[in-house]
Amino acid sequence: MYKHLTEYGAIGDGNTVALVGCDGSIDWCPLPHVESPSVFAAILDADRGGHFAVRPTQSFKSVQRYRDRTAVLETAFQTADGSATVTDFMPVAEATESTDRPPAVYRKLECDNGPLEFEVAFEPRFDYAREVPIIEPAADGVVAIGADERIILSSDLPLRPSTDGHRASATVTLKAGETRWLGLGYDEAIPLEPSHYQKMLEGVIAYWREWNHDCNKTDCPLDSPWHDLAVRSSLVLKLLIHRGTGAVCAAPTTSIPEDLGGVRNWDYRFNWIRDAAFTVQALSELGHLNEARSYFQLCLDHCRDHDPADVPPVYGLHGGDDLKEHVLDHLEGYRGSAPVRVGNAARQQRQLDVYGELILAIYESIRYGEAVTTDDWAVMCDLIDYICEGWDQPDVSIWEPRDDPQHYVYSKVMCWVALDRGIKLAEAAGDDVSAPLERWRTCREDVRKAILERGYSERANSFVQTFGGETLDAANLLIPVMGFLPPDDARVQGTIDATIEHLATENGLVRRYEGDDGLPGEASPFVVCSFWLVTALALTGRTDEATDRFESILEYASPLGLLAEAVDPGTGEQRGNFPQAYSHIGLINSVLYLADMDSSSGGSRAPLGRDEWTEDSGLSGEIIRQPNNTERADTQ
Repeated sequence: MYKHLTEYGAIGDGNTVALVGCDGSIDWCPLPHVESPSVFAAILDADRGGHFAVRPTQSFKSVQRYRDRTAVLETAFQTADGSATVTDFMPVAEATESTDRPPAVYRKLECDNGPLEFEVAFEPRFDYAREVPIIEPAADGVVAIGADERIILSSDLPLRPSTDGHRASATVTLKAGETRWLGLGYDEAIPLEPSHYQKMLEGVIAYWREWNHDCNKTDCPLDSPWHDLAVRSSLVLKLLIHRGTGAVCAAPTTSIPEDLGGVRNWDYRFNWIRDAAFTVQALSELGHLNEARSYFQLCLDHCRDHDPADVPPVYGLHGGDDLKEHVLDHLEGYRGSAPVRVGNAARQQRQLDVYGELILAIYESIRYGEAVTTDDWAVMCDLIDYICEGWDQPDVSIWEPRDDPQHYVYSKVMCWVALDRGIKLAEAAGDDVSAPLERWRTCREDVRKAILERGYSERANSFVQTFGGETLDAANLLIPVMGFLPPDDARVQGTIDATIEHLATENGLVRRYEGDDGLPGEASPFVVCSFWLVTALALTGRTDEATDRFESILEYASPLGLLAEAVDPGTGEQRGNFPQAYSHIGLINSVLYLADMDSSSGGSRAPLGRDEWTEDSGLSGEIIRQPNNTERADTQ
């Protein structure tokens, strides 16, 4: 009844994302936005959730593929009598005549060899399947009507509502070369114009290929055997970037379990600050400067819009922070993994690491050519001053355990990063800015001293998860990436080796941490942690080992190159929300580091950990600019 995650492809339009199964069924689609309630949610409850399927009536085999360098998905079916292809896409505003149309899904059915009988099963369920809409005939199709919303399915297929009005279906036999279309519109009908649909498909293909990373292979930062896989990851990242705000959705799904049958089921359809610096790096290196710039502005907005003590770790994609978490008891969950959660209680948590991640993302953006206003600088100073006051307080850190706050080493490292990058920016800006540099430098040294004295265990020969503890945390693999210590430092090497010994599996996967986190069950190894180990190994010159581990991780990717949050170490199945932005960002950045270490220059990439702001880096430029009087109003 439930498909493996690797049997899904993702399509989207910058507002929402739908998951299309290899059986031709759309099993997940929230509308009109990715954080909206679902219209199809069979992935969370095969009976109640709702789906929209287009598939052969007889037994078939199928394979999915993306049109080259696009997010247009094809599902090719093969039966004993013939073959056909279903092409799924969502029109992107920039590729259409209008930028304000509601989201829509287009499905093109082409018979390659026939005749071949196909069926359509249309069973929408509104508001996470809490509402079963009434389906009625409409011009050129059917309409599903709920209390507050409706969707209209237009098609040249003979769609008919069921007698109870809760579903619609059609059966049609296609000859070789015959084509049929279905167009699903949210809140408004899509006129039945197949020739227009075809032009829209061509326009969407052209859009994705124009947006896509295009390079001269002799000077490409991804020049490696994994170039195309990293490019696919960038396309996944683009699907998860909200076109209106520039926010990056951590994943387009909710409650896909980390632990099958367990309770580690979370809603990831929001923007986490922890992704910020790596997102800026990945987008900028691949030449997607508009997206990197939008994310940079979003980081500045996070700084402006909250008191320094109240900066939350996670936001809604539209900037809101009302993410109250609740349980949908009526859904059984993916493969019986309840509860199904909506919202995320991490919004209320105190995570000191987010201050470092915010400042680091702004720092990296400036190094890639952006500039902050004097007003922005004043707000950044407030954040850094707050770190001076509160860095020695306990928090829950990057992994958001639901137990008591502690003194997490990674959070202290990121506090050091906030101070370090703030100092570097102030020094580079010179007389253009005012900053309490002496205070910041003193505090930076205090934080560093505390980390080295209380966050490193001689017994473990490694940095540990909490001050005075002995358990390990994979987040400490980022210590050399952040520039806290050089890659060749014995303590960095010890941390890498201890991570391999205690957190890594035989297959190259890496768990987040050791020990109890206050939840029942056991979390599967996190994909991004596995990539962090690759990056750390590459930085320390252990390139062959990094390459071997990287290629081992890639074996878990789906046939389409998609990655979830985690991997079950026993079965090799992907776990957690899917596809996961952090996993794909980790893949891109690992390729960047590996490609650089293999370059003729002998390896120089450490953009998040570079110690000095240098003129010859090619990344220096204006740091401070005067604000435009209308800028804030335009931003709002």
